Amino acid sequence: MGERVPQHIQNIVLRNYCKNKNYTLLLSASEYTMNECYLILNKTISEINELDGILAYSVFQMPEDYSVRDKILKKILNMEKKFHYAVEDLSLINYEDIKKIHELWEIKKTLNYTLTQFEL
Repeated sequence: MGERVPQHIQNIVLRNYCKNKNYTLLLSASEYTMNECYLILNKTISEINELDGILAYSVFQMPEDYSVRDKILKKILNMEKKFHYAVEDLSLINYEDIKKIHELWEIKKTLNYTLTQFEL
């Protein structure tokens, strides 16, 4: 979504989220900075069996494409795992949460378009 937060700042936010929720942060992984690249996310999902879930800095690090994002979110739930998003203090725990995540994406995309129109 055109935003960039330095990795060390993301790690501070992740650690604080875990501290506040009494979670243990095992490892921080960084995704490649290529557009629509989710190699590390997919690798993490494939290795999730030993974990309770995944924590991301923001829900807006998920794929922008609705169907790709939806597939990943459903896969996490089907594996009976959780996906947390630190900035939004949001957790994917059940299928209702998928709707919330998609709605946030639609709002963000609409706001970006609206703000662009006002700048002209």
